[in-house]
Amino acid sequence: MANFKGHALPGSFFLIFGFWWSVKYPFKHACRKNRKVCSSGSKVGLQRMEIIEGATKAAFALIGMIAEQFVPDGPHLRLYNYEEKQWSHLMNWQHSTMYLFYGISGIVDIITHTTKVVPVAIDRLMLSIAVFIEGFLFYYHVHGRAMLDVHIHLLLLVAVFAGALCVFLEVFHRGNIILELFRTSLCILQGSWFWQVGMISLSFSLQTAFHFSNIQAYCFFFLTPFVCGVGFFRRLLCAVIRGCSGFSSVFGRVNPDVFAAFGVRSPGFAVSVRRVCGGFSLHYGGPVVLAEYSAGSPKWDHRIAPN
Repeated sequence: MANFKGHALPGSFFLIFGFWWSVKYPFKHACRKNRKVCSSGSKVGLQRMEIIEGATKAAFALIGMIAEQFVPDGPHLRLYNYEEKQWSHLMNWQHSTMYLFYGISGIVDIITHTTKVVPVAIDRLMLSIAVFIEGFLFYYHVHGRAMLDVHIHLLLLVAVFAGALCVFLEVFHRGNIILELFRTSLCILQGSWFWQVGMISLSFSLQTAFHFSNIQAYCFFFLTPFVCGVGFFRRLLCAVIRGCSGFSSVFGRVNPDVFAAFGVRSPGFAVSVRRVCGGFSLHYGGPVVLAEYSAGSPKWDHRIAPN
């Protein structure tokens, strides 16, 4: 659907997944950094959320394919029109192909997290292929269209191909919070830009109807810095969410028995004693506190047991 609805639908899907990932990955990173944040039940819940995420992705893809095929002016599963001797709604078929690969990615997610038949990294590989297929289709999606329409789709391709590369790197560096947050910001950028493309396409159709041709020239020069600003604020949002959710993992709590071991009265509140940049960290590990110096090559451990 080359209209506002056809762009708003995938844009909504990408925004939902982008905002979900912006909460999910910082929480998982906090669990890896601080075991006290997550219990065994939380780990089981995270695995279930992976399965639900895959099912949701497959469901969204199915909804998108049905919408592309069975709209009133859609192909209705007919690729070639024998009556008119021409291909039928190839643009809808391109969109359906994009949804198809995302649906396969969702199914692979479910298989990966429910069985041990496939390697764990295959879900990232399939997602990378799906994102690359999306960009590959969009690259040939604007053939013979207006310059403004071509420009806004090419701006979208930057986020798409960057996302495909980022997910492909996750195949070899799974669990890297930098790659995960970068992919999250690109997904949010992609979803928001789908909405922008829909709005621009809608306004462009209106200006064509009312012969406001000068608007197109101003939009052409404005869109490139605009998408840069949109991308910056998306990354800033992910950084803020990451900072808020990772606060508990960076600043741990100290066992009150530690103060008793030194003859110091417990202050009665959680004290931050972890220095990240300096290489000195004091981790709470039950009745024993581990201090680790990791700035230089020699490492030393000092365990303090309460009296």
